[in-house]
Amino acid sequence: MIDEARLRLLALCSLRVEGKSVDWSLLARCTLRGHLDSLCDGLVVEESAAARKALPTLRQALRDGALEDHFSRVEDELEHAASVGANLVTVLDAEYPENLRGVPDLPPFLFYRGALDHDADSRCVAVVGTRNATDIGLSRARRVARELSEAGYTITSGLARGVDTEAHRTALHFERRTVAVIGTGITRCYPKENFSLAEEIASRGVVVSQFWPTRSPGRDTFPRRNHVTSGMSLGSVVIEASSTSGAKMQARVAAEQGRHVLLLKSLVDQQPWARKMVDAQRASIVDGVEQMIDALNNPVGAPQRVQHVQLPLDAG
Repeated sequence: MIDEARLRLLALCSLRVEGKSVDWSLLARCTLRGHLDSLCDGLVVEESAAARKALPTLRQALRDGALEDHFSRVEDELEHAASVGANLVTVLDAEYPENLRGVPDLPPFLFYRGALDHDADSRCVAVVGTRNATDIGLSRARRVARELSEAGYTITSGLARGVDTEAHRTALHFERRTVAVIGTGITRCYPKENFSLAEEIASRGVVVSQFWPTRSPGRDTFPRRNHVTSGMSLGSVVIEASSTSGAKMQARVAAEQGRHVLLLKSLVDQQPWARKMVDAQRASIVDGVEQMIDALNNPVGAPQRVQHVQLPLDAG
């Protein structure tokens, strides 16, 4: 049974006017600051461009009908989540991932299968890259995931083909924790060939979704997923990514969120976008896991000491 406060928050997320919803991150920020009642009254206690844009939509939606009119839709989605054994956590709950609380583009809720772990998930590191990875790229993904997980980090990724899949599988193979942040509702799996992998992650780690449980994959869902994959993590390690890859977008998002952006030297040598991020001091070049760990142990932007590694990742 869901309590009234969480029900009202989810009902606010279901409001729509002419196909537009209120900015969910705005709802999350205001709720996190204790202003849920104000939102339900059509007031936005935040001075920002996002707030000014959202306010007319919020007020029009509440004029069109009572918030309680949306409870049935929320309860229907909750039933779908329960049908696959999924649970709900919101920004109102102590179990909400701590790293996500610190970013402005946080989601108001997450549906999840498996178990959240406050301590382990505070040490998440995202290992991401292209779906069309090279053999050497996949090898590097496996090595990074193995060595970071052996160092006590939780491996976060997006359950996509290629680098993401190898990162998850490697963590599981070495009996380490992994978090899959998916770009669909929690009742669905994309790509379908990763269904068994998702089931294994749910049984030994956690699969999370920021969407309504019945949400199908769409052009907007995967870019939005990148914000949570990054936000849950201390930093993002990008293995391989072209200029059109979602992993490039995650690197940009991570930089905007104030997270570490760690780019393999081979990536920086091959991709102009990666070199530009490094030149703009929005990312760091790494050629070994020791450098990644050193960066993660320091504030974003702190100078990195040079490590002398015997087997750099660029050696394959």
